[in-house]
Amino acid sequence: MSTVAFYTLGCKVNHYETEAIWQLFKQNGYERVEFEQNSDVYVINTCTVTNTGDKKSRQVIRRAIRQNPDAVICVTGCYAQTSPAEIMEIPGVDIVIGTQDRLKMLDYIEQYRKVRKPINAVRNIMKNRVYEEMSVPYFTDRHRATLKIQEGCNNFCTFCIIPWARGLMRSRDPKEVIRQAQTLVDAGYNEIVLTGIHTGGYGQDLKDYNLAMLLKDLEEQVPCLKRLRISSIEASQLTDEVIDVIEKSKVIVRHMHIPLQSGSDTVLKRMRRKYTMAEYEERLLKLKKAVPDLAVTSDVIVGFPGETEEEFMETYNFIKKHKYAELHVFPYSKRTGTPAARMENQIDEAVKEERVHRLIALSDQLAKEYASRFEGEVLDVIPEEPYKEDPNSGLYEGHSDNYLKVVFPATEDMLGKIVRVKITKAGYPYCEGQFARVIDNETYVASEKLII
Repeated sequence: MSTVAFYTLGCKVNHYETEAIWQLFKQNGYERVEFEQNSDVYVINTCTVTNTGDKKSRQVIRRAIRQNPDAVICVTGCYAQTSPAEIMEIPGVDIVIGTQDRLKMLDYIEQYRKVRKPINAVRNIMKNRVYEEMSVPYFTDRHRATLKIQEGCNNFCTFCIIPWARGLMRSRDPKEVIRQAQTLVDAGYNEIVLTGIHTGGYGQDLKDYNLAMLLKDLEEQVPCLKRLRISSIEASQLTDEVIDVIEKSKVIVRHMHIPLQSGSDTVLKRMRRKYTMAEYEERLLKLKKAVPDLAVTSDVIVGFPGETEEEFMETYNFIKKHKYAELHVFPYSKRTGTPAARMENQIDEAVKEERVHRLIALSDQLAKEYASRFEGEVLDVIPEEPYKEDPNSGLYEGHSDNYLKVVFPATEDMLGKIVRVKITKAGYPYCEGQFARVIDNETYVASEKLII
């Protein structure tokens, strides 16, 4: 039996696609082994969001080649799409496929074995208008399922290379989304996370169909779906229709990840983000009114070219005012090939670092404040793995519907189930909890959330 090993760099979408590629190998009789083991084929799914992503991708490719010089080395993903020639120059790389045509990977492997000549199968992604259907019936290592609903992005923010790696917006056929959601629920997943490159843009390229309709259809047409989470959504995509669906839903969780990037209009303009702070704030307030106790998480870039102390403080004060539940803070890093990398007034690394620290300190404080609201309350948690800091303690960790990370005593058979947990000590990054009971299908009703 032939073996295959995978290594995935980057985002949720890449992890989803690795699982989809594994399904192809599995159907062709391959056995999956760990990346550190000897394998007949290595598939490296690369990331190019930063220059560091490129560098890490190259390191992993070289590691696979050293591991087994006779193996077929297959490189795919975003870095493969944007820089195929660079990857082909690494001695030992056999096949390069970008972010399309991955369904042909096994054909290319067969072709390579016959001709023994490296294959560059990367095509122009900008010409592609069709969503590449790749289904995942279950996940090897996950207790919450991700479901990819769209591909590509039309925004072309000045700091971002991703449209060149993923192409323009393509939405997945709603029938396929619903079919796969049903498959995942049938496989026992209690939570589905909708993901994509620009997830909230779903439906922009479809006729008479949009994200609000998809959310509604998932709830109505997938019986036994317990929890639905949107991995990320822009404020402008939180239309009145979407907010209305979220407000009425019994399955959409009390957590939204709404990228901010900067709280300053002047910086947003340089970033080519398509909203003003007034527009963002208006949508945020409307959503929070519709969903009490909502956890809002966000991404922020600090030290974008030209960012003054005043502009940084606009961001800081906006975040403080709106009490985000958690932030992902990134110092701006130059991405070769983007307009922002060529801008003047690049910010000194020490200034960036100092601003990052201030924002992380604020994020930690706000995260603790948000968590403290739930001390003494009972939340629904899905245990995902043994407590990382002490795997033999009998404690497990998982996320509540409002995305608090909770640690509590549990057993292995509870993994992936919905468990009711009383929060005994709120904190960040972890809350401590006391196990109340497992919820089975018959007794699970979202509206009876807080009854033990």
